[in-house]
Amino acid sequence: MKALLYTPSLPRFFAARALGKRFPKGLLPLRLAEVPLPEREGFLRVKVRLSGVCGSDLALLYGKSPPSISPFFSFPAVLGHEILGEVEGSLVAVNPLLTCADRGLPPCPACQRGEEGLCQNVAEGSLAPGMLGYNRDLPGGWGEWLLARPERLYPIPEGVPEARAVLSEPLAVVLRGLKKLRPWPKEALVLGMGTLGLMALRLLRALGFTGKVYAVAKYPHQAAKAKAFGADAVFPSAREALLERTRRYRYLLFEGYRGGYEAVVEASGSGAGFRQALALAQEGGRVLLLGAPGLEWADLSPFWFKEVSLSGSYTYTREEFGEAVALLPELGGLESLVGGVFPLEGWRKALSARGKALFRPNVS
Repeated sequence: MKALLYTPSLPRFFAARALGKRFPKGLLPLRLAEVPLPEREGFLRVKVRLSGVCGSDLALLYGKSPPSISPFFSFPAVLGHEILGEVEGSLVAVNPLLTCADRGLPPCPACQRGEEGLCQNVAEGSLAPGMLGYNRDLPGGWGEWLLARPERLYPIPEGVPEARAVLSEPLAVVLRGLKKLRPWPKEALVLGMGTLGLMALRLLRALGFTGKVYAVAKYPHQAAKAKAFGADAVFPSAREALLERTRRYRYLLFEGYRGGYEAVVEASGSGAGFRQALALAQEGGRVLLLGAPGLEWADLSPFWFKEVSLSGSYTYTREEFGEAVALLPELGGLESLVGGVFPLEGWRKALSARGKALFRPNVS
């Protein structure tokens, strides 16, 4: 079958890390290839309808992934973990986790609690390390077919467009994170108006949050979308959001602030966003990370001086994934986050798309 295969290369890793998006896409360690579809007992063949390009995929390609998580992935691999598939003519969202049950192992303590996203055996058992999309034994969604156990497939509710249904996986990540903010704060600020940030705005309102929601949007089109998705006010920069709600103090060459926002959702996945979130949180406030900032410097004094608390959301439980799929009919307009649908051959254009890029591996 045709698939986009990622093969690690240390020289390209360091070059891409240094140059960032200026690194030529044709030199990225990604190529269209013919790869075999393995057979595995207990796994079903799933035809891929759509698969998303995630920020973590881009971080991998451009050398920005945190090195400490590298042992829990395996390569070369067909990327793609945001997957809408088809089985016997029915659309399904694919939960890409490969935990104890998938690996032929007795459940670890996390899996016994139902917390499969925290599985202790993601690098153990009969499969290589990693979930679908980061696994050398099983292909991800950037290919024509994949394999998944029946328990990992969630039927799409009738009437939900494909471009919304394929967002089930990131929606489950956001859902898990926002639930950690309960009991609801009176207000929340969302940093980063990419896919995750805009999802957070839309989902907060769908979950019944009635407090004030503020957003930081770098570009006008993001600001417009943020307002459409429920933001009460939008700031063009974190600096402006900070000055709006804090008192500034100076000593010699240094400055500090008091005040801020009760809850800050960091959705950019960048080191700058993490630092800004810590500064924006008020005394005793909460910061939720929806993206991984990786290896970055940060002033950690807010955890002590302001007693700010920190939590993150990386994956989900089976129930949370199912809850995200069940919410799809209520989230009209979410498909507007899609910036383009591309064949596998158009991967260079897909990586440059504004908004969420999707692959349609089976064009016909």
